[in-house]
Amino acid sequence: MSPPQSAPTPPAPAALAAKVRTLGPSMTRSMQRVAEAVAGDPAGCAALTVTGLAERTGTSEATVVRTSRLLGYPGYRDLRIALAALAAHQAAGRAPAVTADIAVDDPIADVVTKLAREEQQCLADTAAVLDTSQVEAAVSALATARRIDVYGVGASSLVGQDLVQKLLRIGLIAHAHADPHLAVTNAVQLRSGDVAIAITHSGRTTDVIEPLRVAFERGATTVAITGRPDGEVAQYADLVLTTSTARESELRPAAMSSRTSQLLVVDCLFIGVAQRTYESAAPALSASYEALAHRHDPRPGHR
Repeated sequence: MSPPQSAPTPPAPAALAAKVRTLGPSMTRSMQRVAEAVAGDPAGCAALTVTGLAERTGTSEATVVRTSRLLGYPGYRDLRIALAALAAHQAAGRAPAVTADIAVDDPIADVVTKLAREEQQCLADTAAVLDTSQVEAAVSALATARRIDVYGVGASSLVGQDLVQKLLRIGLIAHAHADPHLAVTNAVQLRSGDVAIAITHSGRTTDVIEPLRVAFERGATTVAITGRPDGEVAQYADLVLTTSTARESELRPAAMSSRTSQLLVVDCLFIGVAQRTYESAAPALSASYEALAHRHDPRPGHR
């Protein structure tokens, strides 16, 4: 039986810009205008009533309320409170994060600097939009799972493999499935007490959604790690862990930025599970280190 979903916690004021960046592409154009307005001028918008913000953005009061809820706030009143707090935070002198695209003629020193900034922003955005109550529920399910299946293709497959090898080293039974046919045939074997994790930045990768759907129908606890929490994958996910949607450029495709945020989520899950299962996880980690120690010994005569 899948655990009940926890009510999402309204994001902290500092998370507002990250939420706009993450959810903006999936919004209607009118909702985007509202979101961009509140993120761009929190102080000015905090002083507006719902009618005033609707007039300023050329939208309707209903659109303002819907945008507030999509951003994670129960209503516009809660969003105004967050905007006021964010405005005060900015007035205290904290500079906004600055990122820049990489040009084809950038020297490598600039590439290193720009990538480091982008990676830092991506991690900060993911930490801001990630619902910790959903992470807690996922950790609880993983810590007691009979079996864990992870689905991903392309770069997401590599992230899935990273999670699985970590879980294996603390004694859990986990499998990473990159082959879509094998993923589905394995999902059929899942049941209540098992966990299935789908990793898809777009939220609409069929080869990942299909095995998750099967696992969901079989009663397993299903988890989606995605940059599009409103995507199709969420229909079959008991728990949704949202990652950052970073800006892309010709030389920085989605597979690069999504991997960064996905790896943060994976590490959070692993550490959480290791904490919950420490009594068994610690000896398992020690045993794995000991089993591999001879492969890292540089002395002659040692393999």
